Amino acid sequence: MSDKLKHQEGRRKERLDRGIKVRSDGVYAVSSWREMAFLVSPRLLLIVGLLAMPLAFMPLPYWQKVLSIICIYSLLAIGFDFLAHYVGLVSLGGALYIGAGAYISALLNTELGLPIWASIPLATVLGGGLCTLLLWPCLPLRGVYFAIVSLMFPLLAGRIIEALDVFGGTDGLIGLDGFPNVYAEQYVLIIALLLCLFGLRRLVNEDVGLVFRGVMDNDQAVKASGINITTYKALGVFIAASLGSLGGACLAHIYMWAGISQFALDFSIIPIAATVVGGGGTLVGPVIGCLILVPISELLRDFGTLRIAVYALILMGFIVFKSEGLMTFGARKYNQFEHWVEI
Repeated sequence: MSDKLKHQEGRRKERLDRGIKVRSDGVYAVSSWREMAFLVSPRLLLIVGLLAMPLAFMPLPYWQKVLSIICIYSLLAIGFDFLAHYVGLVSLGGALYIGAGAYISALLNTELGLPIWASIPLATVLGGGLCTLLLWPCLPLRGVYFAIVSLMFPLLAGRIIEALDVFGGTDGLIGLDGFPNVYAEQYVLIIALLLCLFGLRRLVNEDVGLVFRGVMDNDQAVKASGINITTYKALGVFIAASLGSLGGACLAHIYMWAGISQFALDFSIIPIAATVVGGGGTLVGPVIGCLILVPISELLRDFGTLRIAVYALILMGFIVFKSEGLMTFGARKYNQFEHWVEI
């Protein structure tokens, strides 16, 4: 028997709470400034870190654009995480949300002459409503069936625009107004991301969040209680689609162009990968996943489709060795510590 096994014989690992001693399912009893600091520090780290990133990338214009793309993918990813882990709908339609928001904002800006600060909010709401309307007949579906159908919509939208030569056809819509400067662009996205993130966290902890989880766990039991589950599923899709449409509207004004490439499958696949890496069901985890995967994607851009192999290896590694994701693992290590005790 090895020395390590001899050392562990007759002992077991005990996990103890660190910092705050009284907690239950996200509810904390805070009794001192030390405990308050322990609770608030991770949240402040996220907020301050995101707000400081534009200043950190000031000498690097290319990576300033990458930061904007990270925020857009993060909006998609938290929408995917919300739908999958709080509503029970696995949606692969992220590209549909991006494309809808981009085209609607482009049309409002170029055809109706609305300024960027009006076209983006309107495109967010109208894009979310349009995507919800398109997916409404599919809401009774669950699991892989809803996922496959949602994946077909962005493919179909791109082919219709190309075949009918509408909305600029393959050339897209050009001449959109851009953001006044790169800092306005980045801080609009970062502040929107933080507001959406904390707003969703608050939503899932309210009564409506309890109904969402009930629909996910046992929709027939919720239906038997007299609650219209289709309405709640539609509300969940609208929230996720609005987040994606907000990202798509901002993307269109970043490049001052909207085209069928905004229905690309990258907008459906990368948010899923980011959720796996960061940790599903945490909402913050997908943002962390995007902060890791999007820069890796940019660093590997010269390798073309080999990037897919790297994604596959990263996902395989996380699924096999850390299926819970970085956020869940990190939160457990932050809140608790382990030590060996005698049995």
